[in-house]
Amino acid sequence: MKLKLKVWRQEDAQDKGGFKNYDVDGIDGDMSFLEMLDVLNNNLVNEGIDPVEFDHDCREGICGSCSLQINGEPHGPDRRITTCQLHMRKFKDGDEIVIEPFRATAFPVIKDLVIDRSAFDRIQHAGGYISVNTSGNTQDANSIPIDKQDADDSFYAATCIGCGACVAACKNASAMLFTSAKVSQFALLPQGKIEAHERVLEMVHQMDKEGFGNCTNTGACEIECPKGISLENIARLNREYLSASVFS
Repeated sequence: MKLKLKVWRQEDAQDKGGFKNYDVDGIDGDMSFLEMLDVLNNNLVNEGIDPVEFDHDCREGICGSCSLQINGEPHGPDRRITTCQLHMRKFKDGDEIVIEPFRATAFPVIKDLVIDRSAFDRIQHAGGYISVNTSGNTQDANSIPIDKQDADDSFYAATCIGCGACVAACKNASAMLFTSAKVSQFALLPQGKIEAHERVLEMVHQMDKEGFGNCTNTGACEIECPKGISLENIARLNREYLSASVFS
């Protein structure tokens, strides 16, 4: 398979950046998207050109660091996958593929396709910890009764990998889906109730401080999320925030 690539190149955060055109040949449909970029970079190195910088780690859809905007879609044309899980059989011979970093003020470009997602880390840090009694014997896992639906919903919220696809997909660059998932995974469990009010207020405050936009419920975030995090979490975040604002 031969492809025409239009790749965003940017030397550093201060550089204006722009698209560069590259041709790659010999791409197999069973290759992952990142393997295709490896082929491109190997060609560039052989030509004495700096390789395209892109972020990745696990290549198993777990870490979320491989996030790329591909033909205008976070993680590309497939659903419920990260970029590293996207296979080249989703494209056809002769296709032009536009590859760029996620676009958001809170996600500044470091170089080429690599962005700084540390704003997400600061939102999580703002949430703090849960209070756990560590004195004496460790509690049995089943000593606190938890409703099955609440346990399931908390688990599903916790599957968020913080890739930022929700922000990239949102016309307002909102981080509400990410923040709501991190709030929900604790808000649904009794262990998270002690600091619940403080947690939601601090996390939302930090989210706003980072410069993310507001949520207008277009639903693009849920569609593009590789883990399918539900919009129900945003509704829960709003309820938690209202309750905390009234009673804190």
